[in-house]
Amino acid sequence: MSKKVNIGLVQMACSADVEANVQKAIDGIREAAAKGAQIVCLQELFTSLYFCDVEDHHNFSLAEPIPGPTTDRMSEVARECGVVIIASLFEKRAQGLYHNTTAVLDADGTYLGKYRKMHIPDDPGYYEKFYFTPGDLGYMVFDTRFARIGVLICWDQWYPEAARITALMGAEVLFYPTAIGWDTTETDPAVNQEQYNAWQTIQRSHAIANGVHVVSVNRVGREADQQFWGGSFVANPFGSLLYLAPHEGETVHVQEVDLALSDRYRTTWPYFRDRRIDSYQPITKRYID
Repeated sequence: MSKKVNIGLVQMACSADVEANVQKAIDGIREAAAKGAQIVCLQELFTSLYFCDVEDHHNFSLAEPIPGPTTDRMSEVARECGVVIIASLFEKRAQGLYHNTTAVLDADGTYLGKYRKMHIPDDPGYYEKFYFTPGDLGYMVFDTRFARIGVLICWDQWYPEAARITALMGAEVLFYPTAIGWDTTETDPAVNQEQYNAWQTIQRSHAIANGVHVVSVNRVGREADQQFWGGSFVANPFGSLLYLAPHEGETVHVQEVDLALSDRYRTTWPYFRDRRIDSYQPITKRYID
């Protein structure tokens, strides 16, 4: 028996105007809903430019509580459109304590909870450790009207452990709100292509290893020295691409997926059955030496 769900992806370019970004996201959600979407995922930190390219204390003013004003607006839109919304935001938890967080709103507008990004990068152009405390809620799944979903965020996508644990919690789809792009000062196109290929490949591998659909939603456009590469996609439980967005240009796409396919792939390629959980204790060490 099939279990079909329509998933909406909103790939946006952002500006310094927070209100304009929020309104653009709302317009994208409404467009996706009009196309039949039931679950809509926005990109990472969609309310602003990707501010983590610099360490600037003024950027903390972009943060807000969760639940808070933006989740309240998203709740209204979710209820209006009858869709689940996955909304990535800059969370102010307390004075001096901030997280990179994704909120989930159910199709009736109910706030279901939030996931705080566990893996925080600190690389040129991605100085997130300056802003974000690592997540302390653990990995999360959310029982929405249409599916049990798992949410991870950007840098989490490079860690097989995060995908595995979330899938073992029963996630039927893994969602990755993302902000990643090319360094415009890089002159070798082969380097840029290799980076993009690795980004897509690692996430498709999570789909294969866990027998679940994977949805990655990236931002697009030039911001400072970053050219965000878009390329949002949906992969089936064996890693095949069902949809691939362009590298340039905003887009709203709705993709039908059949969640019942997970059972077929997991019985044909029974990775969960054959896991040797008695042998994995060393994975909890930083390095085995």
